[in-house]
Amino acid sequence: MIDNLRETLNFTTRLLQLPLPMVGQFSSFLSSLVTWAIVVFLIYITLFYGLRLFFRRREREIAIVALNVSQVPLLTILILSALKISMLSFGNAQFIPLFEKVLSALIVAAASYWSAQLFTQVIAYYLKKYAQNTEAMWDDVLVPLLETTLPLLIYIIGGFLFLQSLGLDLTGLWVAFGGATFVLGFALKDILANFFSGLVLLIDTPFQFGDVISLSDGSVAVIKKIGVRLTKLLLIDTNCEIYIPNGSLESQKIINLSRPAPHYCYSLSVPLRVDVELGQAISILKEVVLAHPDTLGNIDCKLQVMDNYYKFEKETEFDERRRLKKETGRERLLAEKKVNKILEEINQKLRDLSEKIKILEKDGLDIEERRNIQNNYLDIIKEIGLEVVGDCQGKRRLFTIKELVEEDMLINSVRTWYKTWLKDPDLTEEDPDNLQEEWERKIELLKLRVNKLYQNIYQHKVDERKLDDYVLELANWLNERFKSPQPLWQAPKIWMEKIKENNTQQVASVEYIVRFFVDNIKLEQCQRGYRVKSEVQGEVIRQLRQSYLYR
Repeated sequence: MIDNLRETLNFTTRLLQLPLPMVGQFSSFLSSLVTWAIVVFLIYITLFYGLRLFFRRREREIAIVALNVSQVPLLTILILSALKISMLSFGNAQFIPLFEKVLSALIVAAASYWSAQLFTQVIAYYLKKYAQNTEAMWDDVLVPLLETTLPLLIYIIGGFLFLQSLGLDLTGLWVAFGGATFVLGFALKDILANFFSGLVLLIDTPFQFGDVISLSDGSVAVIKKIGVRLTKLLLIDTNCEIYIPNGSLESQKIINLSRPAPHYCYSLSVPLRVDVELGQAISILKEVVLAHPDTLGNIDCKLQVMDNYYKFEKETEFDERRRLKKETGRERLLAEKKVNKILEEINQKLRDLSEKIKILEKDGLDIEERRNIQNNYLDIIKEIGLEVVGDCQGKRRLFTIKELVEEDMLINSVRTWYKTWLKDPDLTEEDPDNLQEEWERKIELLKLRVNKLYQNIYQHKVDERKLDDYVLELANWLNERFKSPQPLWQAPKIWMEKIKENNTQQVASVEYIVRFFVDNIKLEQCQRGYRVKSEVQGEVIRQLRQSYLYR
């Protein structure tokens, strides 16, 4: 304590011994300080009041957020800079270098804080929103990683520059930092290997968040998170979380059950006597599968047979639930049928437009042909439920996509479809949010692709020989990644597997295999497939017993 007081007194004595500046220099300093204070005030008013009002009128949200974040640190930098410039009025006074170093260090500290806040609260935030509207998965993980590490890196560099601004020699510190980095890199080689393995997983994208995968040991799990070093999975059978190093996961053989679609095939084994009427047995098995609302198949056939297998004899709670299941299932199938019809029409029009462009582009597209292609594509855009809005900015003309309110368009039909799906009594609490997020994200991706294709058609500089490929690419994306009408191979399949001899009853049995697809195995905490399989099996036994085909 005494030593600290002694050092403080010595420092005060040295300050008092410094030669005082002349009265003229002090007056010049005050004059310069007032001038720069006025300049700082005008800059502050212009930036944080004028620009804020301008950006609000232009609805530039990111610019307003950036101004709010920059208000305090930028004002601090301006004040410190004005003070440093005004200090030049004192000339070569002995205390000037000390104050200049302190002011420079404070400016570096404020600039470091400003940079870190701009990245964290502005750039990273809008990068996250952009990542949500892309099909790639690597940006969903890379952005949070940058959000965590880049501000730390900014503060470390800012700390070194702060010390350097105070006049400290950092040569030894840089050498020590480099050596420590080398030692840490060697000691953490396994962690770094898992980190780069995680990046490989993100780039190759063998799975996405929420995908259901089958591991090499046969266990089924849901992808929850790909971290810097570990991947977090949720085991479906035990409802437990498991953490696997990225390096180990990369080397495993993984089966993605959610791709190319969340539909998954289940099989039932039904043993029947050989004297059973073959056609009657197959008809019952097929109709039972089609009658279930959560299985895939021809929608018209499903609606036709659904009434036959949802008969209610008693007013019980179980029957009431089945009645609700039937009503919501029928409503969902009708809405999906409408979506499939619109999708088929749009897909066919896109393919026809691609063939038309392919023929016209052989001799080059003139202005009239290009305008005709634009009009044809605008009709398709309208059927999707969108319209193109142009905005002239100088010599440039920018286009944006705006939604229409017509109910008979694709986007509104898709929303109606998935909202009727939310009425399913078997869904769990988190399923409505997951379904809505999934389809709204697909709709946003559809808007981006539609807008991108229109830009390519509108711009004369785009290679005309690629326009047909661009149109065909959108058609394929709609069919493969947005929603595909249910193909014939997803209909229920029934065939005989083998014949077994029964020595007890002296009657042989035939084993029938029933294969069917469940609409979305990711729902109901990935238990939907098991429930549907159990319900189908129970209904099969009940219908066969009523027909005296099963004992």
